[in-house]
Amino acid sequence: MLDGVEPGIVEEIHHAAEHVRGIQRVAQVRARWIGHRLHADIAIKVAETASAKDVVGIAEALRGELFDHLPALSEANIRLEGEGGSVAGGSAHADHAPEPFKVVSDLATGTLEIVDTPAGERLRLTIDSHADDLGATVIIDRSEGPETLSLGPVAGNHHRRESSVAPAEPHEFEARLILTSKGKQQVLPFKMVEPEGHQH
Repeated sequence: MLDGVEPGIVEEIHHAAEHVRGIQRVAQVRARWIGHRLHADIAIKVAETASAKDVVGIAEALRGELFDHLPALSEANIRLEGEGGSVAGGSAHADHAPEPFKVVSDLATGTLEIVDTPAGERLRLTIDSHADDLGATVIIDRSEGPETLSLGPVAGNHHRRESSVAPAEPHEFEARLILTSKGKQQVLPFKMVEPEGHQH
């Protein structure tokens, strides 16, 4: 089903899916223009044996391919065939990761956590509400010196900021989340502690 988009866009969506291992087929594509931005809803079929973690990884990989192939894409909802909800919004909190840090400030509220992504572990800030032009940086206190991780926007999800690299091991540390917006700055100290019994 199409909402007035060019056939080439649908072909490009199918082409993007061909780059993602784990997708058996694209069951349905719906796309529409809102102004100059493209919104897409894609239903995919994956193996019945795929775990929830596998499905989230496949959906995230497809989302990345879609934004690479379609520069005008603003939003991509990816779901399993026959399901109405998105499969890309599930939690990918790493099993051995510390408990998430609940962020509560004037500039943003949300959750800061270490998650597993298709590219490896990342520090992710999932935002419930935030000020305009929000910037986020984490500074981790290490014995060899501070580790600084900038949290950049994730394509297609303006409620998510993520580091481009994994935080160094161990994932047990004291740190500061620095939030900035239009000349304002807030520093939120936090601590992450690895689950009992986790060994590197």
